[in-house]
Amino acid sequence: MQLIWLRSDLRQHDNTALAAAAARGPTVAVYLLSPQQWQEHDDAPCKVDFWLRNLSELSDSLGKLNIPLLIRTAGHWHQAPAQLLKLCRELKVEAVHVNEEYGVHESRRDAAVAEVLKAEGIEFHSYLDQLLFQPGTVLTRTGTYFQVFSQFRKVCYERLHRSVPALVKTPGKQAAQAIQSDPVPAAIKGFETPSEALIALWPAGEQEARRRLNTFADAQIDYYQSERDFPAKPGTSQLSAYLAAGVISPRQCLHAALQSNQGEFDSGKVGAVTWINELLWREFYKHILVGYPRVSRHRAFRPETEALAWRHAPDELAAWQQARTGLPIIDAAMRQLLETGWMHNRLRMVVAMFLTKNLLIDWREGERFFMRHLIDGDLAANNGGWQWSASTGTDSAPYFRIFNPLSQSEKFDSEGLFIKHWLPELARLNKKEIHNPANLGGLFGVADYPSPIVNLSASRDRALAAFKSLPSRSTGAGDE
Repeated sequence: MQLIWLRSDLRQHDNTALAAAAARGPTVAVYLLSPQQWQEHDDAPCKVDFWLRNLSELSDSLGKLNIPLLIRTAGHWHQAPAQLLKLCRELKVEAVHVNEEYGVHESRRDAAVAEVLKAEGIEFHSYLDQLLFQPGTVLTRTGTYFQVFSQFRKVCYERLHRSVPALVKTPGKQAAQAIQSDPVPAAIKGFETPSEALIALWPAGEQEARRRLNTFADAQIDYYQSERDFPAKPGTSQLSAYLAAGVISPRQCLHAALQSNQGEFDSGKVGAVTWINELLWREFYKHILVGYPRVSRHRAFRPETEALAWRHAPDELAAWQQARTGLPIIDAAMRQLLETGWMHNRLRMVVAMFLTKNLLIDWREGERFFMRHLIDGDLAANNGGWQWSASTGTDSAPYFRIFNPLSQSEKFDSEGLFIKHWLPELARLNKKEIHNPANLGGLFGVADYPSPIVNLSASRDRALAAFKSLPSRSTGAGDE
């Protein structure tokens, strides 16, 4: 008997471990519920709900292949070895198959499971699946992990020119087994069920993920480069939640983009090239997680920035979290996050830079808050994005590059459509007034909207002074 232990790979198609297990003999799947671990990792209730809904869909599709899906509980990952060993003994399992996951806790968990199983004579096989390239194979000339994305991308392009990772064949139907699938729980204690409106935005299942990918690759990808920065436009693929849960693979995404661009990934349609670059950014941050494990441990990639004098400002942090900053683009973005479990990528940068630069609040506060609300929460991407914005990370924005939320708002939501959607209390304002209602001095129509909690110019100067005082920092000035 072969066992596939499912984690962030909740799909039947292009699933490396599933295909490998099924090729070796009768296969059973297992998923471990780990609520205490999820809480420690700040996984959002909407993300846990999304996992469960996708598990339910996957159980149905695996059932058609006569592959039962079993559900077991290991509250913390340190309980995983015992739980899996017990199941392997019950089912007389010869080998366990997994797709690699990245991060310090994930690596330790898998090493502990492998050790316990091997001591019992049970094989443990781990496969590259959620990345295009094995971490440790895309390195600088001196054999170290890249710290600059453009250099990393160049090597990835060279590798892709030689060969594009192939899609994995979907397993065929196996002989029926006497093992029944377990019911997938509809909810997990400690994780409240999200609103029906949020659930409706994120239908579960591979069919929906592939529908989104095909729709994007067929129509929207041509406009991706020109429209992806405008939050009021449907300019992005809306696939991040499906990629994070492994309902679709990066290989499937890459193949769809290549197909739309006549097999080109660094020339041809600029939209397709730009989107493939985003897939490679995702790749880059996961490689960083492996190469520089400190970022898994809530530490800054740039050690000198640990000396930064972050402000303890709980009231300002709460205002940011609750969309009460008095800056419409920030508050609209935060409402989008709170209500949908997702935020437009341009706005993720804008709100992160506002928190870490204008409020000078530790990026870890923002990283944690995002993880607790994002349906697509992913340690590598979320940490990479926050440290980029805070100028503490790899290949990050120079510390003197500080987004001005007002100019970002005017540039990327010039008509105020995004703001008006999420802040209906400002709907009466015209496109000039809506970016900064404070200029109106509390006139009728915006009386219930707060004044800005910070002076943008003075807070910018404060951030520059804090960063300039750090060791090993060059000085400069700039704004965007």
